[in-house]
Amino acid sequence: MLDTSARLLRLLSLLQTRRDWSSADLSERLGVAPRTVRRDVERLRSLGYPVHSAPGVAGGYRLGAGAELPPLLLDDEEAVAVAVGLRTAANGTVTGIEETSLRALAKLEQVLPARLRRRVNTLQTHTVRINRDGPTVDADVLSRVAAACRDHEQLRFDYTDHQGERTLRRTEPHRLVTKGNRWYLVGWDADRRDWRTYRADRISLRTPNGPRFAPREPPEPDVAAWVQSRLAHEMWPVEARFLLHAPAGRLAGRTSGTLEPLGEDRCLLTLRGEDPHLMAVVVAFLDVDFEVLEPVELKEHLHALGRRLLSSRI
Repeated sequence: MLDTSARLLRLLSLLQTRRDWSSADLSERLGVAPRTVRRDVERLRSLGYPVHSAPGVAGGYRLGAGAELPPLLLDDEEAVAVAVGLRTAANGTVTGIEETSLRALAKLEQVLPARLRRRVNTLQTHTVRINRDGPTVDADVLSRVAAACRDHEQLRFDYTDHQGERTLRRTEPHRLVTKGNRWYLVGWDADRRDWRTYRADRISLRTPNGPRFAPREPPEPDVAAWVQSRLAHEMWPVEARFLLHAPAGRLAGRTSGTLEPLGEDRCLLTLRGEDPHLMAVVVAFLDVDFEVLEPVELKEHLHALGRRLLSSRI
């Protein structure tokens, strides 16, 4: 059986791993009687840890938030993950947390065992970061937007679109989504009556927030995939579909489009882009027979390409 000090550390570690623990679960994990668990909880409280309890058969214990941040117990992998995350945040795309991240990292590395410091330093030494480009996001904006998503409070903000036009938006926020160096807010636009995505670096929040709202069903269960699809449509507005007279396996890796098998010797190719002429060149260089399904305008680009190739001198 663990001695009292070791058992207290083990108990604190368990309370930090999930939100609620029953007395029976803690007793089983620690190998002690429920009465001992109660005494250990009282010891943690006397040390300043806000351990809340609920009476009754279904009651249990929960480590709450206190006036001061209590020490955290991290295993090796968790400590390395936090250190790497702090170093990344110090050079990341969220403004306002670089200095704070460095201060927290200095405190953490000061108490890391030598073996873990070597792991973190080795990763940092042998990693080369490409300098970030593009705008960054204010940390306060992200935290306020996330809080509004959690509390189901309507947001009011000025939004600058890609053409530089600034408009007032009233939005029911749903989720923040990250992609590369960008943060996006997914929300229901109350004036346009539709789901929209907003670049977080283009949001200027107004105070106070709007009224609370009843959460809506998201546009798709996988919000990240929905954002990815929206961004693809914005970046590549033209969609073309071709019937290729070749098996999909033969063309795998030869095109950035989507291949869908249609039997043993045919497949459907879907391409997205902004230049129909370039899409005609791409499908022509696959060197297989094909038919244009849509858009019909693409056929003229292919005819023009064919005429140009036939008229070229060799």
